[in-house]
Amino acid sequence: MVNDKKFVPVMITPFNLKAKVDLDAVSALIDFYLAAGVKGFFANCLSSEMFSISEDERLELTRHIVQYVNGRVPVVATGSFGLTIEDKAVFTRQIFDTGIDAVIMITGHFAKVNEADDVLLRNFDTMLSLTGNIPLGMYECPAPYKRILSAPVFKQLLDTNRFVYHKDTSILPGNVKAKLDIAKDNTMLEFYDAHTPNAMFSLQNGARGMSSISGNFYPEILVWMCNNATDPARQEDVAWLQNELTAVDPLIHIAYPMAAKYFLEKRGLPVRQISRSHILQLTPEQKQTLDDIHAKFLHWCERLQIKPATV
Repeated sequence: MVNDKKFVPVMITPFNLKAKVDLDAVSALIDFYLAAGVKGFFANCLSSEMFSISEDERLELTRHIVQYVNGRVPVVATGSFGLTIEDKAVFTRQIFDTGIDAVIMITGHFAKVNEADDVLLRNFDTMLSLTGNIPLGMYECPAPYKRILSAPVFKQLLDTNRFVYHKDTSILPGNVKAKLDIAKDNTMLEFYDAHTPNAMFSLQNGARGMSSISGNFYPEILVWMCNNATDPARQEDVAWLQNELTAVDPLIHIAYPMAAKYFLEKRGLPVRQISRSHILQLTPEQKQTLDDIHAKFLHWCERLQIKPATV
């Protein structure tokens, strides 16, 4: 049986020395991800520092990614920006016109933190009515606040037949499983878990793939996990790797995305340690931790016979 699990990185945004988007470095990063075996891209996401770049930059960045990828794999991007639902619909149409395959909606953009689910559903209904037949996705983004969809709300949104993508940040396996059970008969939806410690669990319980920040450190490792998590012959290695990934996962979240930029620079990518969302430089201790994780990464590759991707 052909494995259809996919790793889709949440792309970081390289900046030049003037903190402008470095499109040449973006192209090199795309080549690197593809060499690692990824099967899609999530552009203009939290890892892309989307809240720290302008509307024009979001569009320019996404358009460049679509053009450079040139149909080799699907590309999705966040579109629910604007003060009102009407504004969000306008930007959704604009970013869809860059050529992406689906526009992702941040769940926290559709109700305030103290508002009930009926407000969220009502605002989503308005959004659907204003965006024609544009394929949409859901993203339980940690910012502006993390709005986790309950299983019943998730089902109501799926029942609209407009959603083809879901990036889940539920973290708790029980919550993830509840949504996977709802999505299992929906042939339109691709369900991706954002939480690396859940990789083995989610992939074995029906997730289409993973879309986690760890892919901005060692994408080929997550590709391997997607390719092997459901292979009966590889379960010992799968369980071993999951333990390894879970152990280092809290460490790669520290000073992110600067940590990822340091790691990618160490791997030879033309990615500078410049960020608009994390202005502090990495400490010597943080760099040492990342150097240690890099050594672990090389050990993982050696044990699993993975060839590290190169620039």
